[in-house]
Amino acid sequence: MKVIDDTDEKRQSGMNETAYAILFIISISHFLNDMIQSVIPSIYPILKEQYRFTFAQIGMITLCFQLTSSILQPVTGHWADRHPRPYSLSVGMCFTLVGLLMLAFADSFVLILSAVSAIGLGSSVFHPESSRVAQLASGGKKSLAQSIFQVGGNGGSACGPLLAALIVLPFGQVSIAFFAVAAILASGLLYKVGRWYGAKLVGMTGHTATRQTKTIPLSRHTVHTAMFILVALIFSKYYYLSCMTAYFTFFLIDKFGVSVQTSQLCLFAFLAASAVGTLGGGLLGDRYGRKYVIWGSILGAAPFALLLPYVNLPLTILLAIIIGLVISSAFSSIVVYATDLLPNKVGMVSGMFFGLMFGLGGIGSAFFGWLADHTGVAFIFRISALLPLLGIIAGFLPDTKKMV
Repeated sequence: MKVIDDTDEKRQSGMNETAYAILFIISISHFLNDMIQSVIPSIYPILKEQYRFTFAQIGMITLCFQLTSSILQPVTGHWADRHPRPYSLSVGMCFTLVGLLMLAFADSFVLILSAVSAIGLGSSVFHPESSRVAQLASGGKKSLAQSIFQVGGNGGSACGPLLAALIVLPFGQVSIAFFAVAAILASGLLYKVGRWYGAKLVGMTGHTATRQTKTIPLSRHTVHTAMFILVALIFSKYYYLSCMTAYFTFFLIDKFGVSVQTSQLCLFAFLAASAVGTLGGGLLGDRYGRKYVIWGSILGAAPFALLLPYVNLPLTILLAIIIGLVISSAFSSIVVYATDLLPNKVGMVSGMFFGLMFGLGGIGSAFFGWLADHTGVAFIFRISALLPLLGIIAGFLPDTKKMV
């Protein structure tokens, strides 16, 4: 049985309403999943001090986690398009649970790498499949659904460092086990989503004959060019964000002499702004066109990124918040734009872009860690600030205001 996303068809026929309850459950699950994941970079100062890791080793931890996730996400997404498994989301969260418990008690570099790999494996199942569920629940409001789903993840990424500052820093590495409660809760919520998803798949079987009636009025060459541009934009966005999320705390400590707790709060401010920007970007994409949101988001962050390494502490925090608001507004629009280009491969495309997000971020983190060891943390912030300038190429994307 081939089950392929038919959101557009159902919207046209008026047979499907937006399932807000499912969207909010998926968003809460995304919050919990990404909160757990964001604990990993939040404890880097602890790991670096406790085990005397180099910046290159810190980068390798991020690389291992994100590559484990990124390599598998397109695979699981493609499998979900062809063979949906409603309860795979709940099962995937169990891998995250195992990884968390391993990380809490790991006492060597190899064990830490194994732990973050298990968390990455859980992520590889969660993101493409839950993104697909969000589209099924959208009732045709794809940008809104993707934004609701994505803002949960950004909110979790923002709260993770805050909780790490309140729990892990005072009580040590073993207190990471506390976050197992979040993994268990998320697994239970995703089991409920699986029941809805299974019933939805049964109801979709009668529509397979007409599922491909809508096509995108773009040539294959145009689609390939647009996908290449989107990948380049993901590169610029997440290479820059990898520097911010992994090394912003070190930058603040090194340049301004702030405490670890203060640096974590500043990282929280940046990530919280990113969550707000994500929701705003989805809403703006529906109103003004996704191309212009993508263009303005990445290129619009460039002036603030270029200023950040040269200003005082209050302005650094303010600029970080502005950068978070602006640059994070693009991802929902990028994912929906890409799935509009290939509407019958929602799981694979979502998995590919979530995978690129993690993979490029991991490679960027490892690269900037290596560079910081040789040049200093301040230097990598001056270099990474050039990356958002690549957003100018978004102007070459075809206008998608009719592709809804």
